[in-house]
Amino acid sequence: MSGVEVITFGCRLNTYESEVMRSQAEAAGLNNAILVNTCAVTGEAVRQARQAIRRARRDNPHARIIVTGCAAQTEKQTFAEMAEVDAVLGNEEKLKAASYRALPDFGVSAEEKLRVNDIMSVRHTAPQMVKHIDGHVRAFIQVQNGCDHRCTFCIIPYGRGNSRSVPMGAVVEQAHSLAESGYREIVLTGVDATSYGADLPGEPTLGLLAKTLLKQVPDIRRLRLSSIDSIEADRHLMDLIADEPRFMPHLHLSLQHGDDMILKRMKRRHLRADALRFIEDVRRLRPQISFGADMIAGFPTETEEMFENAVRLAEEADIAHLHVFPYSPRPGTPAARMPQLDRSLIKDRAARLRATGQMLYQRHLDKMVGTRQWLLVENNGLAHTENFTLVAVPGLRPRDIVEATISGHNGKHLDMQLTAAAAA
Repeated sequence: MSGVEVITFGCRLNTYESEVMRSQAEAAGLNNAILVNTCAVTGEAVRQARQAIRRARRDNPHARIIVTGCAAQTEKQTFAEMAEVDAVLGNEEKLKAASYRALPDFGVSAEEKLRVNDIMSVRHTAPQMVKHIDGHVRAFIQVQNGCDHRCTFCIIPYGRGNSRSVPMGAVVEQAHSLAESGYREIVLTGVDATSYGADLPGEPTLGLLAKTLLKQVPDIRRLRLSSIDSIEADRHLMDLIADEPRFMPHLHLSLQHGDDMILKRMKRRHLRADALRFIEDVRRLRPQISFGADMIAGFPTETEEMFENAVRLAEEADIAHLHVFPYSPRPGTPAARMPQLDRSLIKDRAARLRATGQMLYQRHLDKMVGTRQWLLVENNGLAHTENFTLVAVPGLRPRDIVEATISGHNGKHLDMQLTAAAAA
């Protein structure tokens, strides 16, 4: 191989940062290299990264393999001791050309491979400018990094550091650049995006940032948020939901569970009633909105009754896009020291919760049939509605926005008939 290849795991923020990594590595003159941007959210994510590294070495015996990302930050020794790995960079180091210019030679010891500093010492997130997001029709912009909260199950703050925000002016500049490159939809991403601005002068909020972007960058046709914590939603965000048609009617919530005792043991900052109240308030403002949510099955001490409360919350909230994670103990977190459930029970509950999610998704698809929707055409003959439902659009050109009538679905995606031949 030649050039720089990037293998990305995990969240949208990692997808965005992979483009920064690619540009910085190329600026440093790196060649014949594979950058692996890892995720640490579950043990399975770490396992998949290790598997991909071994596969990459088999397929590219002479390439340099550099491992970075959250798992590299939290489990640096694990990756440094892999014979297939040539260097390990921390989450801060991966974004700097200097890190790629200073890579160690081949065949060094595990300790010499390490270029991982203390992420908790990082106080600022420097703006990173990218011209495009490889393979994506929607563009991502990092607005925030790190997290000040310490949920008992979560290792991510130890991989990302404390919360820090990108200045508003830099976010606007990045949005202008991406809009000029032809992106019609932008997604604002962060580790704890709704904490945006607390560390900036004047303490602007995520909602105010979104308002400012839509005002100052009129070429943005569609604006989305990545996962949010509903307890931090501000009045500007609620204004956008109610009144701004370019703000897309879809929110992905970090719910995690539906039982109050488990939420307290997770050290979450909301209770069941708080989540339901937020969802009800938002639906009143924007009836056509859809919700996604992350939920964990099999958290330590979870009884059958507690689990059923999680299932009922998903049903009562009518979560159309449910992401289920079987609980995975992460070394160094408080939950890993709590009484654990049997792995087979965790898997069973995760399967049952996913079945509920599938039922809710089918119900959501049924409700969409017969409606008229604006679609952003993506790659591989697919598109997303404004409420983030997948639609088959064979033969249409990526990046076009078209209007269509939803004619049916196959259980996985919607089918459509074009009602406006010309792209918007």
